[in-house]
Amino acid sequence: MTNGAGSDFGATVSTNNGEQRDYVTMSIGDQMFGIPVLTVQDVLGPQNIARVPLAPPEVAGSLNLRGRIVTAIDVRPRLGLATREGGKAAMSVVVEHDGELYSLLVDSVGEVLSLNSRDYQRNPPTLSPRLREFSDGIYRLNGSLLVVLNVGSLLDFGTRSDVA
Repeated sequence: MTNGAGSDFGATVSTNNGEQRDYVTMSIGDQMFGIPVLTVQDVLGPQNIARVPLAPPEVAGSLNLRGRIVTAIDVRPRLGLATREGGKAAMSVVVEHDGELYSLLVDSVGEVLSLNSRDYQRNPPTLSPRLREFSDGIYRLNGSLLVVLNVGSLLDFGTRSDVA
């Protein structure tokens, strides 16, 4: 499980070629992201989300998940990306952080990838500063980039100066 900071690298399996790490993949805009599989509690389709008055723009509202109130976080504004196009419904990736459930609203959810830890790289200097703030590192995959999100950083609103 995570260490509360969200920097756990997911399920690992040792092989002769190094450790395999498992990530749930998701897309936000044209970028692919990954979250360690052990931090993910559930993946949901479009949900009814109740707005929360005076909440920061990243807080889309709250939803009811089997009797538990879950805070819905729109990852797009959190990462400094444009709002979702023309009312497209968001997918929810439910994670637990500090004993609370959060729904991360993303454009789409992909598959679980098992990646070799040897292929893991620290954030390159060319990665945008905003992404670097929420990323643990990257994997280069056949011409695309998988940015590994640090759930703890993504959900830490207390240290950010630009959040209302």
